[in-house]
Amino acid sequence: MKPSTLAEWLDYQQRVHALGVDLGLERVHAVWESMNAPRIARHVITVGGTNGKGSTVAFLEAMLTAAGQKVGCYTSPHLIRYNERIRIGGVDADDAELIESFERIEFARGEIPLTYFEFGTLAAFDLFARADLDVAVLEVGLGGRLDAVNLIDAEAVIVTTVDLDHVEWLGPDRDSIGREKAGIARRGRPAIVGELLPPAGLLQALSSHGAAVEQAGLDFHVERTSPGWRWQHRDGTALNLPDPELAAPVQYANASAAIAALHALDLLDPTELERVAAAGMHLPRAPARLQFLGGDPALIVDVGHNPQAARALAEWLDAQPGRRVHAVYGALSDKDVGGVMTALGTRIAHWHLASLEQDTPRGLPASVLAGVLHQVLPRAACDTHPNVQHALAAARASARHGDRILAFGSFFVAAAVLEESAG
Repeated sequence: MKPSTLAEWLDYQQRVHALGVDLGLERVHAVWESMNAPRIARHVITVGGTNGKGSTVAFLEAMLTAAGQKVGCYTSPHLIRYNERIRIGGVDADDAELIESFERIEFARGEIPLTYFEFGTLAAFDLFARADLDVAVLEVGLGGRLDAVNLIDAEAVIVTTVDLDHVEWLGPDRDSIGREKAGIARRGRPAIVGELLPPAGLLQALSSHGAAVEQAGLDFHVERTSPGWRWQHRDGTALNLPDPELAAPVQYANASAAIAALHALDLLDPTELERVAAAGMHLPRAPARLQFLGGDPALIVDVGHNPQAARALAEWLDAQPGRRVHAVYGALSDKDVGGVMTALGTRIAHWHLASLEQDTPRGLPASVLAGVLHQVLPRAACDTHPNVQHALAAARASARHGDRILAFGSFFVAAAVLEESAG
């Protein structure tokens, strides 16, 4: 029976292709050509990397909106509603728009199989092409070179960070992963490298693609001025900016890379760039990136799920000393759980471990998390729970006045905490 609701369409997409991940551009390219491959926006910026993509997209969206541009953003995964993945003018796509787009894609694909992610990516392209956008900002889903987002030639790309994640698809080390992520770059066009010490494989691949590389720490710099910060380019452009409202120290690097991309595209003169960059520090929409949900003990939720993200959390905790931290943590089977736990170490006073088996087939049981924790941190205090809701309730019951509860480890954890807090 033909799907009619958004939920039915999403269920259909999960079943229509035997593989959940099927990297490659041939199939999605053929379908897009069948849809006449319209231009999706006057300008396109693609954002790849291991961590920091969502925050960087949020900064770009906020800055471009402040500049009066009509912006479309495609991100994944979603936290609570699928509609979050596609935003036009700051508004999530509604069910009817998505259903109409899926119907067009289904007609165009014929017998060509598409994954769940590829359906969503084509829907974003389709809706953007119909929206008369000034700028489309696209977040890469997995890797870069073979990700469906790479079907579109971007005028500028950002690679935020490169670290070990999805190694079964992208390679066993940072060099291999960096080469995959470099595949979003195009000859002669700006490629912004957001981290100070990127892997050689990334830089070598960007060079071989003929990209115009601009690297943090070499071509543009961040200087903390307290209060505020200063962004400076080697061409002499200097912007004095307020601190970003997104809390983690790593957000300076994400904001800096976003500014570098706008500077490289030369869409705005330096005076206007400073104004919109300053506005963008206050406006980014990036839920579950060290998001404070209030209360005492304070509840903080973050989507950090790999060792690099955990190191960023550790850096933030070190800058906020003096409070006991209770972790509500759940993870998927393809994640380096031991690396995450080791990165946070004794900063966590008590681990409340949540099973995610009910949320996804990839979810780890809490007993497995506890086994890893006792291997890497033998003295760590922990308890196990059947789901995130029980783990959060236990954390609230055991935390004292003035403590913090940090819920992190997976988008499923963040979504459950946000839904519980909203309810």
